[in-house]
Formats: sequence, C-alpha cells, structure tokens
Amino acid sequence: MQIVYETMYILRPDLTDEQVEQAIAKYENLLREHGADNIQIQNRGKRRLAYEINRQRDGIYIQINYTGPGNMIAILERSMRLSEEVIRYLTMKQEVKEAQAEAITPAA
Repeated sequence: MQIVYETMYILRPDLTDEQVEQAIAKYENLLREHGADNIQIQNRGKRRLAYEINRQRDGIYIQINYTGPGNMIAILERSMRLSEEVIRYLTMKQEVKEAQAEAITPAA
C-alpha cells in the first residue's frame, strides 16, 4: 500500500528564481528516483518567518505532496539537512481513508 506524505521546506530568501526552480527540481528528481508517485509541488512564495532562523527573517516556502515507500523520507531529509539552501523542513504522513486512496491511485 502506498502512503501519502507531505513535505514542507523553507529555502533561503536570497535565492534567485532560477536557484529556487533548481532546488525544487532537485528534490522532485530525488523523490522520483526512490519510487515516489503522484508528486504535486506548490511554491507558496516568500513569507515572513515566525522567528529568526540562521539570521533569516523571511523564507521561500515549498510544499510537496506525494505517495511512495517510507524509506525515501530519510534520503530526502538527509539531502535537505546537508543543503545550504534549505533552512527548515518537515515531513508528515497523511491520514487517507480507503475511498480517498482509491481516488488518488491511478487505475492500471
């Protein structure tokens, strides 16, 4: 059974639009390589942080929703932890009822 995940991460505000797109593509490709499906990415834009992180007051919020095996989460989060462009990240497992899961999973 595929599990639905949501990862929200915050990029440094001083990145150019091109660098933001490269970061988004990097994590999307990493997920695809490790078996993720139904990848949906939302760029939430630059927002004020609730508190200062690494001397940054703003951040660029990116949300990714996807399904896949649980072992890819550790790989994704390790890549984000080692990246200088990501200042925070959080992955949550979504609770999906069976009827919704059938609607999300494409028919074979």
